[in-house]
Amino acid sequence: MTAAVFPLIPRRRVIGLAFGGVRSVRRGIGSDVASTREYRPGDDVGWMDWAASAKLSAARGDDEFIVRERFADEAPRVVVLVDRRPSMGIGASTFRTLDKPRAILAAVDLIGTSAHAARSLTGYLDYALGDPYWRPPRSERVAEPGTFDRPFGAPVDTVARGLFFLGEHRRDLPTQAFVFVLSDFVVPPDLDAWQRALEHQWEIVPVVIQDPVWERTFPDVGGITIPYAQPGTGRVVPVYVTEREAARLRDEHESRWASLVRDFRSLGIEPVEARSHEYVDLLSSFLRWADLRQMWRGSIV
Repeated sequence: MTAAVFPLIPRRRVIGLAFGGVRSVRRGIGSDVASTREYRPGDDVGWMDWAASAKLSAARGDDEFIVRERFADEAPRVVVLVDRRPSMGIGASTFRTLDKPRAILAAVDLIGTSAHAARSLTGYLDYALGDPYWRPPRSERVAEPGTFDRPFGAPVDTVARGLFFLGEHRRDLPTQAFVFVLSDFVVPPDLDAWQRALEHQWEIVPVVIQDPVWERTFPDVGGITIPYAQPGTGRVVPVYVTEREAARLRDEHESRWASLVRDFRSLGIEPVEARSHEYVDLLSSFLRWADLRQMWRGSIV
């Protein structure tokens, strides 16, 4: 059975390692026809366009041969930067359907499988213990962070730190490498850090892992007591929420989400919206992102 994957859609054709799964600006071995031209000595017979050759020969009254030139298939490098702040360690409960640790594992596995299908080198970075845990891109699939028993103790500015760290390791991340950033982004992104990272001409993809009920908005729970999990401690405490407080949180969270999407789009970035930890739901989110990327790429002149 073929593993479910999503395509790595770059904003432009890539220049990278040959014989991968993404189309390049270079001519070479690939699946997409770039152009046709007349045959030159030394051309591979397999490149021959026999139908076009027959038409040209008939028109000129002599043997003429046309060959197809193709775009080379390239393999971009892929790195997953995981935000492991305490809020990313909140699991599912009676009231919360999203299990963030499970969503991280499923997303990393899906990205790794898709990168492997594109014959890409994959790497991993997090700040779970405060210092960078870095696995440079290599041929094996990126391992799930859970296999390393990684805690959720990263600093507040972990994403900005990670982007700066990757900028210091550009030898491992050439132009148009994919950088998937997994976070709930309840801490607003440092736009200066993102802009500097984009200057390296990477394909930066934020994967927003937010609970659709409690973080993207807030439910109408005014006047009742609800259990709150304290990030990083595992403790659950009862909290009484007034109607005014529930309305304030709803406005605050919805405004935060709108600002997040607006900030990313101002940088020319389309985020992946991960609302579930279920593999099939995450795959749908990544496929939706790929479709939008393809449409956006098609609009480039």
